[in-house]
Amino acid sequence: MKEDILSRVDLFSTLNKKELQEIAKNCQERTFSAGSTLFSQGDPGVALYVLTQGNVHISQANNPDRAEEVIGNAGVGEVLGEMALLDELPRSATVVAAEDVTVLVLPVWEFRGILRSHPDIALKMLAVLSRRLRKAEARQHD
Repeated sequence: MKEDILSRVDLFSTLNKKELQEIAKNCQERTFSAGSTLFSQGDPGVALYVLTQGNVHISQANNPDRAEEVIGNAGVGEVLGEMALLDELPRSATVVAAEDVTVLVLPVWEFRGILRSHPDIALKMLAVLSRRLRKAEARQHD
């Protein structure tokens, strides 16, 4: 079940069934009620979240004198917090449940252990992230 959800996430879309099972067995399911904060801007990145039910609002405070602005929304099948697993920088945004949500949580220490013991997973994920970067750069030059 968890593997099916993970296979639809862009970051994991190139992984085979065995690799998806490896990640899935290290995920924990958590629920958040509407209005709850999943994580806040500036928090350390300790986990990746995959939305399996519900929607969230993503907001950011770019100026300490102003309120946070909603910069986007995310729904089922979307991943949150993956960059913090790779770069060890604080969370760049706050994520709040717009309604009751269920997520699969992959802790950073589990994620890194998987990458160390399964380098093919790391290579496949790097290819996905490289494509994302190319798209972002192309948009910037348009």
